[in-house]
Amino acid sequence: MISDLISKLQQKTDLTYDQMNYMMTEILSGKTNDKENLDFLSSLTEKGETDDELLGMLDKMQEFALKVEPKNKGRVIDMCGTGGDNLQTFNISTAASFVVTAAGGIVAKHGNRSSAVVSRSADVFEYFGYDLNSEPDKIADILEKHNICFMFAQKFHPAMRHMSNARKQLGKRSAFNLLGPISNPAGVKNQMIGVFSVEYLDRLPLILKRKGAENVMTVRSDDGTDEFPTSSTHRVCVLRNDRVLMNSIDPQVVGLHKSTLKDIQIKTKEEAIKGFVGVLNNTANQAMIETTALNAAGGLIVANIVNNFEEGVELALNTIKDGKAFKLLERFVADTGDISKLKEIA
Repeated sequence: MISDLISKLQQKTDLTYDQMNYMMTEILSGKTNDKENLDFLSSLTEKGETDDELLGMLDKMQEFALKVEPKNKGRVIDMCGTGGDNLQTFNISTAASFVVTAAGGIVAKHGNRSSAVVSRSADVFEYFGYDLNSEPDKIADILEKHNICFMFAQKFHPAMRHMSNARKQLGKRSAFNLLGPISNPAGVKNQMIGVFSVEYLDRLPLILKRKGAENVMTVRSDDGTDEFPTSSTHRVCVLRNDRVLMNSIDPQVVGLHKSTLKDIQIKTKEEAIKGFVGVLNNTANQAMIETTALNAAGGLIVANIVNNFEEGVELALNTIKDGKAFKLLERFVADTGDISKLKEIA
């Protein structure tokens, strides 16, 4: 059966939802070998994934994942990107998540360690002493107490270890780059997602709509990032009230200054940490602060805290300037990590 399904993919034949569901069951149960996994992944990547195939993969990934059950009252969101732009920007979505939380949101952040990039969300949380291997119950308690938490992908998707060799051998983006950000262990139905290709701007919201999503915003920057930098305009797709709408956002139109990508790029993990902290205590450069505010504005819209980007940017900048964002980070690190690590930088 497995070899038959791989042959179909090699012949550029789409699999049904049920066929993909079966394939993923075998893979995530460890019943396939590395060669079969690589043949499957390379053939699927070469053919291109249909929405039914992606949904079949996503449902099975979530079935095999550990789950966090939020106790918070209110709309829980996530903010992350598919990665793969290799532009080495600082941890924008992580900084924006703290701004959104300090402005009244609830963020169940899901992410991973760095591989092709200098620093990702797990690297930031780990630096400050956060236990990446915390159990789901403890994560739910952290989320309830601080309205923000972090769920380490490798901890919460242990069955994905069976695909790790194939993904390394493939050496390029695959369906799993898309599925990672939308397989949140807390089952969030409201999410802002940066995507690596305009092709997925409307496809991901439609896939998530089939899973009962409420508010979803996807973004792709015209300068190639899967974030909202202030260096270019952005294409945005929004799922809201069961409708999917496309739009374009110009940072200057919503009151921000034009920047360059170089202004938000980093070369080392140390620079990434300093940039992250610098944004939240309002000492980073203007481009980093305003880029974070623009991303936070997207999260605030998804969280139903503001109605548009102008309101979101204003609230985000005020949350940074009045010290609320940094105070949240201080409380969070003091409770979940090593406050001395933060004091060293701040």
